[in-house]
Amino acid sequence: MTGLKITFGPWGETLEELVAAGRAAEEAGATTLWVPELHRSATVTAAALAQGTSSARVGTAIALAFTRSPMVTALEALDLDELAGGRFVLGLGTGVKRLNEDWHNARWGRPVAHLRETVAAVRHFVAHAADGTPMTLEGEHEPMRVRGYQRPFPQVRREIPVYVAGMGPAMTKLAGQIGQGWISHELCSPAWLAERSLPPLLEGLAASGRDRSELDVVVSACCSVDPDPATARRRAAGTAGFYASVRTYADFFAFHDLAEDQEKVIEAFRSGSGADRLAGAVSDRMTEALTLTGALDQVAERVWAYAGAADSIKLTPPTHDLEPAEIRAAQARVIELIKELS
Repeated sequence: MTGLKITFGPWGETLEELVAAGRAAEEAGATTLWVPELHRSATVTAAALAQGTSSARVGTAIALAFTRSPMVTALEALDLDELAGGRFVLGLGTGVKRLNEDWHNARWGRPVAHLRETVAAVRHFVAHAADGTPMTLEGEHEPMRVRGYQRPFPQVRREIPVYVAGMGPAMTKLAGQIGQGWISHELCSPAWLAERSLPPLLEGLAASGRDRSELDVVVSACCSVDPDPATARRRAAGTAGFYASVRTYADFFAFHDLAEDQEKVIEAFRSGSGADRLAGAVSDRMTEALTLTGALDQVAERVWAYAGAADSIKLTPPTHDLEPAEIRAAQARVIELIKELS
């Protein structure tokens, strides 16, 4: 598909299966393989993919920025870039406040300023880890004072691409200012991309004196491909429900005229349904609006709708509220789609 790079987020019940899926997507034409951080560690999963593939880039989408120190993040990035032979992309994001504070006991504070300092510190360390000179950075959130340190191992690159994930305007603008790429939220319609994401990205690029060609805009899409539309929608509903349970995303759902639909999901979540068990509370119109569902040719056409606004699209199979066998079947269909699109 001209002008739109096709990338993929593989799934596996085991790491071995995940790597096999990544390799199959690479062979089908995926240019980057992305791994998230929720049910697995992003960096460990990326390491497995780095060794199990040969040509596609391997990236984190996303690694949590505030649950590691910048130095640990930089060290992991250097190791991953070595394993991948220079194919690694560091995708960083903040996550939401509750996840940071309640799940990870991490500082939240001012996330935009904090992420700006984190990225600066990671880049500085990667660039100077082998120098043996003091590394000193001032900052409110992530000051760095490293002395007496010199990394003694071969380093593939002194600059590893950093992509910034963002959904709100301030974080999205930051991605345009400091990122080599921007990664959208897992749910991102063409309308949201055009009206809510691109304007702050362009504003950030202008503020940093860069042009549009210097930013890789990566849009994410949950893909459910099946000849039966009802089956395709049902498989994707759990993913929509998982994110609809987070009230932080209220503006996103309201933008799509889905505020009442989101409220029903939140009520189901509060009544005791787990975040991974919300498909039954999701309306068909929510699934239709926020995920790509249908037969292969229908989903391919919907992928094409992002061309011109995005540079890359990250396709992922539905995973929430599904048994492994169904995820496996859905993933196989997405890999068929990649072959069709590439």
